[in-house]
Amino acid sequence: MGAAMFDSLHRRVRKRGMPPGTVTYVGRSQSRPVALEAIIVGPDGVRRELPDSPEACAAYADASGIIGGPGFVWLNVDGLHDSDCVTRLGRVFGLHPLVLEDIVHTGQRPKLDDLDDALFVVLKMLRYDEQSRTIEDEQVSLVLKRRLLITFQEKAHGDVFGELRKRLLAGGGRLCKSGPDYLLYALIDAVVDNYFVVLERMGEDIEEMEEKLLTAPTPGELETIHALKREALFLRKFVWPLREVLARLEKGGYELVDEATIVYLRDLYDHTIQVMDTIETFRDMLSGMLDLYLSNVSLKLNETMKVLTIISTIFIPLSFLASLYGMNFKHMPELETEYGYYVVLGVMASTVAGMLFYFRRKGWLGGA
Repeated sequence: MGAAMFDSLHRRVRKRGMPPGTVTYVGRSQSRPVALEAIIVGPDGVRRELPDSPEACAAYADASGIIGGPGFVWLNVDGLHDSDCVTRLGRVFGLHPLVLEDIVHTGQRPKLDDLDDALFVVLKMLRYDEQSRTIEDEQVSLVLKRRLLITFQEKAHGDVFGELRKRLLAGGGRLCKSGPDYLLYALIDAVVDNYFVVLERMGEDIEEMEEKLLTAPTPGELETIHALKREALFLRKFVWPLREVLARLEKGGYELVDEATIVYLRDLYDHTIQVMDTIETFRDMLSGMLDLYLSNVSLKLNETMKVLTIISTIFIPLSFLASLYGMNFKHMPELETEYGYYVVLGVMASTVAGMLFYFRRKGWLGGA
């Protein structure tokens, strides 16, 4: 996730000097075409259309003309890499160039803008990559109008909106009976619910790392801890501003958001608080794990130094005895003793035994 952030910053630096409102994609390059999908909810049921161009979506700008009664249109745009396509969609639906600029700038922080005739919401969709065991992010932009909701996704399907599509196309439930504001809530709710899935997998990685630290920590664990800390920091960066967005929405005062939807937005706001609390808990755990790693390394070093110190201490008197009897004086009483050599060895062995006994009585040999 960190590499993706710096890559995005690099692309934004290359955009410097361009005038405000310039629609230039700053994400990763893609070769696939932009996919348009419209789900039309009306009194006669739900139908799905696949427009072949932005101009073919012009009928959705005035949804009442194609619905013929109560209902709404959800237009999903998969792919932001085609800046020309996004610009043409902006002309069709009357979106401000600054809004289009924010849509294709995939490094945006979650935010909410009131555009008089529309609400513009930016948030981050997260997914956990099982192979690399990292968290990937994708920017999602939502434009809420009177009877229309437009969503812009950076990547192809495989998102967390699949179940919502199925429920809408099934033609039942509150999704079809309510307006596009409730669908806006449902989409954000799906994104936030997936945060819990990502946090669960991240929590499993943290527990696994904690077990390794308690058994046999290695330098590789230190690198993993720092990687997890970076991911926790990026999660906080995405969730904290989203909480502010939902706090503004749940306070009400927007004509496009029905009072009945405010209750659900308040519940969703509580979910973001839980996500933030979990992230903060993970950050504290990772900080504690870093301290635990450093403490274990220091403990192992101390144990090694204790063993070496004991060995050195034992050999100090032995070195003294060996050097004493290795002096080249002609008249030393013990030099002519028949069993002097064995006596000296016995004294050395007694010295070692005595010192070991003393060290054990003092408790200095514990764990050595």
